[in-house]
Amino acid sequence: MKKTILNFFNDKLYIEISIASALFIIALATNMLMDFIIYMLYFIIFLEIVRAVVNYVREERVALSLLVDAFIILALREFIVNVVKVNKENLSTINELFSSAVNLNLFVLAGVIIFLLGVRYLSVKTSQKYLFGKKEEKEVVEDEVIHENIVDLTTTK
Repeated sequence: MKKTILNFFNDKLYIEISIASALFIIALATNMLMDFIIYMLYFIIFLEIVRAVVNYVREERVALSLLVDAFIILALREFIVNVVKVNKENLSTINELFSSAVNLNLFVLAGVIIFLLGVRYLSVKTSQKYLFGKKEEKEVVEDEVIHENIVDLTTTK
């Protein structure tokens, strides 16, 4: 029994599923599902900002990807809140889709999210860790090729 409990807590997936299930049941029971989602997103935003500050203090540089993550989550939170508002509107024609301020706000937020995802992709591709990782990987491949050439030279004698 003790081994089963230890295995349960060693596997992070089960912990995440357990916590998410408990929070979901509580949110449904209290009829506050949207509030739970919004507050969890606020928590993630706060977490990302704290990670960025700690990273700045530790490494004395700003990790752009952490800040972009926080902005993406903030835009997603706003998007979710506005989608809930849209569900309360009646849309009978396509013109009403573009005449409503809430719907225009959704289009703008969707554009912002797509833009931020592009910035996130570029920030990862141009990060020092990614570029140095590529350089180290290239050096390892070059070392293997040189080693293979040396082995070929020694076997031909």
